[in-house]
Amino acid sequence: MMGLFRSCGSLSRYAAGNGRALCVSARKLARPEPASAPSMTDIGTRRIFNEEHDMLRETVRKFVEAEIVPHHRQWEKDGQVSREVWEKAGANGFLNINIPEEHGGIGSDFKSAMVVHEELNIAGTPGPFFSLHSDIIVPYISQYGNDEQRKRFIPSMTAGTCITSIGMSEPGAGSDLQGLQTHAVRDGDDYILNGSKTWISNGQLSDAVVVVAKTKQASRAAHALSLFIVERGMPGFERGKNLEKIGHKAQDTSELFFSDVRVPACNVIGEENKAFYYMMAELPQERLMVAVVAIAACESMFEWTREYLMERKAFGGPLSKMQLMRHRMANMKTGIAAGRAFIDSCIERHQNQELDTATASMAKAWASELQNKVAYECVQLHGGMGYMYDTKIGRAYVDARLQPIHAGTNEIMMDLVSRTIFPN
Repeated sequence: MMGLFRSCGSLSRYAAGNGRALCVSARKLARPEPASAPSMTDIGTRRIFNEEHDMLRETVRKFVEAEIVPHHRQWEKDGQVSREVWEKAGANGFLNINIPEEHGGIGSDFKSAMVVHEELNIAGTPGPFFSLHSDIIVPYISQYGNDEQRKRFIPSMTAGTCITSIGMSEPGAGSDLQGLQTHAVRDGDDYILNGSKTWISNGQLSDAVVVVAKTKQASRAAHALSLFIVERGMPGFERGKNLEKIGHKAQDTSELFFSDVRVPACNVIGEENKAFYYMMAELPQERLMVAVVAIAACESMFEWTREYLMERKAFGGPLSKMQLMRHRMANMKTGIAAGRAFIDSCIERHQNQELDTATASMAKAWASELQNKVAYECVQLHGGMGYMYDTKIGRAYVDARLQPIHAGTNEIMMDLVSRTIFPN
């Protein structure tokens, strides 16, 4: 395990906000919730965390400020982040935090992994898609792969020298896995893979793509899908252009094409035709992570807006003195505080392996909708300045629009929840 996670002893940290120090102690009662702290993004808040998490958060926050914030605007223009930032994240132990050490990961807890993903969004720099890599894709290899696959792939994925993506969505199949057309046919010790994928995050940078493909004809996708690790350089594997999106511009998103790609059978994850069950087991974590970063983004947007209203002067004084502005901010903070309480309870339940699919779906849908409402309100309170893409709030506004769409649309989330209400 990386030294960062070995011990924190009796280390005491503090986070400053509005000129006051927020002390962090081992006593849970001394940890305020974000709504009670001087700033909603203070270090040392939230009862689900401890001093070791605080130490990690402080380290990650410094890393983001030094290695990501200065380059993020250029990465947005480039349409992708640098490979170097992945390697630096790996060198600092920020990738695969929740993957067991014996599988090649860091071996810490789920909460520690969420600290990294929250901090990227608190800074308004979601470009490095570490969460997709560490907590969506690599777990398939860790959970369902064999020892040879774990030894061959995971250490380099933890080091940031092997970047991953997942090939699930297709031009005619997004949330509906029944519509997948990509298929693979067994040929001796290999499979011959054909098809295409679209909207694939990390698509340009990825060195290994976990591809979902049909491996037999069946009336239901649940009995016909398998997972393949397709590696960079395999003949017949091609990437399309880097797709231009309205937001998340520093995240590379691509089309992928497979024309008679010969994939060795040793690159099949788990059992043939069992991928649907693997994905159903892993999707609650993916959906919870959308909720986690959504609430972190809400808190940071709120703080950016509070700072702006205190500085911006109109009609003889700062906007923060106007009752209308104060009430709108109070209403916004109340909603974010409610969201934080719900999502933190989901994080706790997931760490204890108690989070069910319906609750994860509720968390994803509710938090992503809140993120869009907060983004809209904060842009409005910034006035004309908020409409400028050069501002953090302007970029956060367009970035927020993705959240109700990916990891399963919110309409799909509500359908999943409704099945627990009307099971028949």
